[in-house]
Amino acid sequence: MIVRPIYNILLLPDVSYYFRKEFFADFAEEPIEAGTQILFVFLKHEINEGTEISPDDLCPVGISARVEAPGEEDTIQVRTLERIDITGASVENGQLTAETSIRPEVEDISEEEEKELFNRLRAALLKFVQGYQWGLWARGFILQRKNIYDMASALSDYLNLTAEEKYAIIAADSRRERCTLIEKAISEFMEVARVSEEAQEAQKGDQEQLYREAAIKKQIDYLQRELDEMHPENISDVRRFEKKIEESGMNKEARREAEKVLNRMRQEGSESHEYGLLYDYLDFVTSLSWKAPEFTPIDLEKAEKILDEDHYGLKKVKERIIQQLAVMALNRKQYGSILLFVGAPGTGKTSIGQSIARALGREYVRISLGGVRDEAEIRGHRRTYIGAMPGRIMEGMKRSGVSNPVMVLDEVDKLAKDYGGDPASALLEVLDPEQNSTFTDHYMNVPYDLSNVLFVCTANTTDTIPEPLLNRMEVINFPGYTAVEKYHIAKKHLLPRAMDTMGIKKGMLKVSDSALKKIIAEYTMEAGVRDLKKQIDTLCRTAAVKLVKKEGAVLSITKNNVADYLGRRQLHHDQKLESATPGVVTGLAWTRAGGEILFIESKLTNGKGNVLITGQLGDVMKESVQIALSLVKSLYPEESKVFADHDLHIHVPAGAVPKDGPSAGITLTTALASLVTGKAVSPEYAMTGEVSLRGGVMPIGGLPEKLMAAQRAGITKVLIPADNVEDLEDVADEVKEKLEIIPVKKVTEVLKKVLK
Repeated sequence: MIVRPIYNILLLPDVSYYFRKEFFADFAEEPIEAGTQILFVFLKHEINEGTEISPDDLCPVGISARVEAPGEEDTIQVRTLERIDITGASVENGQLTAETSIRPEVEDISEEEEKELFNRLRAALLKFVQGYQWGLWARGFILQRKNIYDMASALSDYLNLTAEEKYAIIAADSRRERCTLIEKAISEFMEVARVSEEAQEAQKGDQEQLYREAAIKKQIDYLQRELDEMHPENISDVRRFEKKIEESGMNKEARREAEKVLNRMRQEGSESHEYGLLYDYLDFVTSLSWKAPEFTPIDLEKAEKILDEDHYGLKKVKERIIQQLAVMALNRKQYGSILLFVGAPGTGKTSIGQSIARALGREYVRISLGGVRDEAEIRGHRRTYIGAMPGRIMEGMKRSGVSNPVMVLDEVDKLAKDYGGDPASALLEVLDPEQNSTFTDHYMNVPYDLSNVLFVCTANTTDTIPEPLLNRMEVINFPGYTAVEKYHIAKKHLLPRAMDTMGIKKGMLKVSDSALKKIIAEYTMEAGVRDLKKQIDTLCRTAAVKLVKKEGAVLSITKNNVADYLGRRQLHHDQKLESATPGVVTGLAWTRAGGEILFIESKLTNGKGNVLITGQLGDVMKESVQIALSLVKSLYPEESKVFADHDLHIHVPAGAVPKDGPSAGITLTTALASLVTGKAVSPEYAMTGEVSLRGGVMPIGGLPEKLMAAQRAGITKVLIPADNVEDLEDVADEVKEKLEIIPVKKVTEVLKKVLK
């Protein structure tokens, strides 16, 4: 048997065909004689000459045939027989082997109906050719056809059918369906010819109208493609979006939606008022990167080097980031927890996201969520609304141009909530690795895979982050920088960058180490370095003025002339008390700008046992006052009788600054105990800790920042809750070396230690 692959040829059962002998030259080793069996197998696509055919290239349905006569001269007459199912195909050493079986026909049309359809088509063709010069020849050609299959085969070279459409006719099991497809193809052929040769005329019947419409659309599409190839610069919007959709690699749902919008855009036309909306949607979805990225090997040594270059200190933070990258390197894909960087402003939370992107060689996208109060800002607006836009997440994906950027979601603790929905809830799907592979933006209305995105979130505090959202992230605390760390950051990063920005060349400005340390100590008070950067920028701007005025070829700044550039010092940090006074104790507080010391002051005055609290204390601190008062009365019953005929006044400077939180519990208790016993607490002591009515000292947060504030204020001894001892790992060694840190479990331990 001869096996002959064919492409874009319409072969139908029980029809005679004539082929040139060369058609079988490469497939028949012996001379072709009458009775030779042939199996025609259809190819899914055209195969270049010399390319070996694989089983994947074959369609599952073929046609068997038999040579009726070798023919005269160079032709061979072949009679097709049955349609054949081809299964289990394989190719070895250029030989194709497969299992074959006759594919049954579905006899759902009678011979009379089929003959009636044939006669109707033949009559239509005879009438069609009357008006042409070649009509007489065509009439004889048409009259020679014996059935509808013979007619379709004879006209196949003239029909406007693609290879896929020809194969669909062959593969149709239903004879009725096959006849319908042939009727449609011949009718479209006649309509295309009429459109090309004749003026448009009235059509008869709904079916003919459908054929004509299909023919016109095919003709327009063909002509438009020709124009696009001739003038690529003038390609139409519809054609451009067709190409972009084909090349985008969209998933099935997205492609279906895009093609639906494209068809509507084609029907509406450029004059429609909705054309712009449809254009914007297609422009957005085709601008996204839909293809899954190839994994790029991660160089941990390079990543460590980049993190160290860009950020000084932050040892534990860098270690955790390297751990995340190591897990990704082993899994060869995006993997691990969503990281949430929590710390004071200016501690490097956002900029470290840029370093991660640089270390991975990925695009970087930053999305600020501060003040976002509408869920649509995250999920997008539905396209039914006027002015609908995609959400910030998908807009960021479009800006990145890739499907695997490093995306920093900034200020997640400052999300708001109102009638427009809860944006924090909308983030739940975005930040859940189990769900974000099918994230659906309302504007797009189709799922998009966010699982390849490395999300990094930042916040100043976790207090305002909803618990369900917080549970999806791993919190990494960014401690405030010590004075030594700030000095190195200023010298290595901030000063060179500021000089470069201001156009000051190296060697024109010299800033001594003592000047930098003075700026840190007397002109800034933050936990981060943002304010320090502003001061150094101011210094460089002032220096630039002097250089332009040629007040010196080289300017030298020392601690003695810093004020000439920055003015008088702007900050006066609270320092430890000069002397001890009964009823006054030093406490430690955490603020979003870092740690600070605060003084709890108490005084008795003549009265009737009233308690006066000043200093803008919040509800929590007012409750701490009541607990402290009850504890002191129980611990010092005799001394506490003084409260009966005296008023108690408690004040926490500065009065204009609101204060709240639980960590002042032991400080308030100690201050009242010092007041009633008359024993002053040494100014060397500072303390922090929540207190219970049972007299226990409970753990607190923000310990690294509080200890830095104590060290900066000159405190030498700090009492902390025993449960916070593990948090000392996060405290810089230079801070711990200068402090005597005393863990305590009970209020009595505190009082015994400081009241001597």
